[in-house]
Amino acid sequence: MTSDLRNRLLLLLVLPLFALALVGVWLDYRSADEAAGRHDQRLLRLLPALADSVLAPSIRDSEPPLLLLAPPVEDFLRQNAGFAAYSVRDTSGRLLLGDAWVNSAVPGTHEPEFHSAEYGGVTYRVAVQRGRTGAGELVVALADGSDPRQQWAQQLLLRVLLPNLVLVAAAALAIHWAVGRAFKPLVDLAEAVEHRSPRDLSPIDEASSPAEVRPLVHSLNRLFALVNAQAEAQRRFVADAAHQLRTPLAGLQSQVEAWAMMAKAAAPPRVAIPNSDRKVPPAHDSKAQGAIILGVEQIEKLRNATRRTSQLAHQLLALSRADARSLDAQAPQRIDLKDLCETLLETFLDPATGKGLDLGLEVEPVHVTGHGWLLRELLSNLVDNAIKYTPPGGVVTIRCGMRQRAGTPRVFLAVEDDGPGVPDAERGRVMQRFYRVPGTLGEGTGLGLAIADEIARVHGASLKLGAGAHGRGLLVTVLFAT
Repeated sequence: MTSDLRNRLLLLLVLPLFALALVGVWLDYRSADEAAGRHDQRLLRLLPALADSVLAPSIRDSEPPLLLLAPPVEDFLRQNAGFAAYSVRDTSGRLLLGDAWVNSAVPGTHEPEFHSAEYGGVTYRVAVQRGRTGAGELVVALADGSDPRQQWAQQLLLRVLLPNLVLVAAAALAIHWAVGRAFKPLVDLAEAVEHRSPRDLSPIDEASSPAEVRPLVHSLNRLFALVNAQAEAQRRFVADAAHQLRTPLAGLQSQVEAWAMMAKAAAPPRVAIPNSDRKVPPAHDSKAQGAIILGVEQIEKLRNATRRTSQLAHQLLALSRADARSLDAQAPQRIDLKDLCETLLETFLDPATGKGLDLGLEVEPVHVTGHGWLLRELLSNLVDNAIKYTPPGGVVTIRCGMRQRAGTPRVFLAVEDDGPGVPDAERGRVMQRFYRVPGTLGEGTGLGLAIADEIARVHGASLKLGAGAHGRGLLVTVLFAT
């Protein structure tokens, strides 16, 4: 993490420094070019004066022409001593006066020419012109070693590149040190979280963290709190489920153990469970010796206990499968609620008829997007609760369709009965797992509405409880989002 930040900061600093270095080189070159232009103009003005300094031809062939340097040329050579020179040659290129190294090709015209020459480790700017002198037509040349443009390339490394390289190296070292020091608290925080025990969800001290890291620490603490709350809810759920399963299993176990003891007391150890219409044989019948005769009431207790245990296990499984996290890999589908209601009507028609209830249907063709098996579980729990708690002769109605909600049409699914209903004060609590309204008749697990509410939340819907028609019974409505 810190290495990546160091590399980013180094790149962000080096690029501007490199751009500034290029700008500096360009400005330095422009400055040197302007100064060199002034030097060229100076040499150009001095060339005619140097030509006029040749006053007369030589008296003898072995002697040079007569030369008397003009004051401007003399001042130029004196002021730039060691970095200035001149030469006078004839049109064949033979040196007559001055320094031999100040040499160039003989110009073909009388226009001045410029070139560079290297001598003694110094680059000179040389101006050459062919013209008339007191000794005839000659070629005069002036060399200037103080031209800044000639020294610019040599000074580039020392004046521009080297300082910038030193600056980049210093910036890299500073970034390496500063980033490591500035992000040490964040690295320490990452190491502390990494070495934590999976069971340690205690919050991190925000006051001891740097101000820049506190939003991250606050988010981590919030995540720890959510995970801890979820784990605690899971522990409570397991404890409640174990408690609820203990009752029917204990009853079932006591019945079986009682029959086992009765069977052991008889010989041979044989258990006979007759039909309810079978007559109990006399005690002296040899065929009945060692047999345990169970009545209808005992058989009903055993059946109710096994049914309750089976239903509870089924509801616990449905509640676990309704967890939103387990549905991420399952693609939602388009569900026909009208067809779902008609299917559930057929499923619960026999239990409702056997209890003397009027199970009705009021549906419109509507569709929602979701998981069909979960919506079936939701509606099954609502209809099962309505049939279970509605007294004989009552009415249970299954509905689906469209309803206006805050001016927006929304799909709804509802189950209404005219049973005892749920008091207003208890409607918030009956959504809790394993909670039953005190004084409720009949057996139940307290999971039906909790499962329905969990499935509704998974589908982005809301489950509402209200009173049925004429203030009687219970109306459970599921409103789906648009």
